[in-house]
Amino acid sequence: MSFSHLNSKNNPKMVNVSDKNITKRTAVAKATMFLGKEVIAHFTNDELITKKGPVFQTAIIAGIQGVKKTSELIPMCHPLLINGVDVDINIIDNENIEIFCKVTIEGKTGVEMEALTGVNITCLTIYDMCKSISQKMMIKEVKLVEKTGGKSDIKNV
Repeated sequence: MSFSHLNSKNNPKMVNVSDKNITKRTAVAKATMFLGKEVIAHFTNDELITKKGPVFQTAIIAGIQGVKKTSELIPMCHPLLINGVDVDINIIDNENIEIFCKVTIEGKTGVEMEALTGVNITCLTIYDMCKSISQKMMIKEVKLVEKTGGKSDIKNV
């Protein structure tokens, strides 16, 4: 098995995508996060206003920024011109939320890492903004749900 980010001497390299075709590519990542009853009890109309501002709205903006900064955080990711980012946060019961981050591009490389980064930064922002209420919050799962474009399409349920 060979890794695309290693050269013939097993040293790190950035994959050369110059010969790839430009195609429409999307990726959707999902995170589930335990906030706990204590935190969720403070929400009104699916939002919590804190001294730092509205939690979900702020976290969505942070997630979008995370997508745009992915190549600065993960060494082998290419800087990309992102076409669109959509972050959605849902309260699923009295203790848990789920976050989805969908990223779209027309390019030569996929946006899986951007979607995964976006969903993680969204979660971390929620944690930061709610930690004065409880520090028992937990990011339980982060996964790639769907990828389209490029060599293969993936759908993980």
